[in-house]
Amino acid sequence: MGTSPLESLIENGQTEDIIALLSQTPELAVKETSHHTSPLMLACYYKKTDIALVIAEFMPHLSLFDACAIGKFDDVTLLVFKNPELINAYSVDGFTPLGLACYFDHEEIAKFLLLKGADVNLASKNGYHVFPLHSAVNNNNYGLAAALLNAGAYPNVCQKSGIAPLHFAAQHGNIEMIIALLEKGAEVSLRTDDGKLPADLAAEKGFKEIAEILMDDD
Repeated sequence: MGTSPLESLIENGQTEDIIALLSQTPELAVKETSHHTSPLMLACYYKKTDIALVIAEFMPHLSLFDACAIGKFDDVTLLVFKNPELINAYSVDGFTPLGLACYFDHEEIAKFLLLKGADVNLASKNGYHVFPLHSAVNNNNYGLAAALLNAGAYPNVCQKSGIAPLHFAAQHGNIEMIIALLEKGAEVSLRTDDGKLPADLAAEKGFKEIAEILMDDD
């Protein structure tokens, strides 16, 4: 499958041209892209939320996954009410609703999903093995990370390349996040696939004091 005109417009951020194209052929809004995902999700992955919201206006309906990705809280609450069995389902992109809400940094939606029984320890099934906690910490969102930890998120899970939440927190130099992870049992001795400790990543980013705190004494 080659790249469609809509995909090219999304990649280039051409909002007005997207509106014009979808006004003529609205069915393109739900046609799978060459990346085997929807145009809306493609826009989200390109960090073009405004375009994703435009595409949503041309879709007959939003799925729970769509709503979690673009931050439509009211749609999420309604869809969970109608289909509670989807709370821990997986999208074609390999994310749970909670995984998408955390990946795209929609804290309010993520906390709602937790209240409704979302499993905080389900990793993505797309080869990257991303847990909700990875996304929250990588987005430097302390409030969301704390909510996940308090809901039972495992602090030492590793995604692709052996990266644990503490590695992300160390890179950001976020001492509040680091403390929260350590209090829940995060291990300073975890190494990435290329042998990096959290302390190493902190030092590389210039956070010398944090690197010293995270030094593995064993």
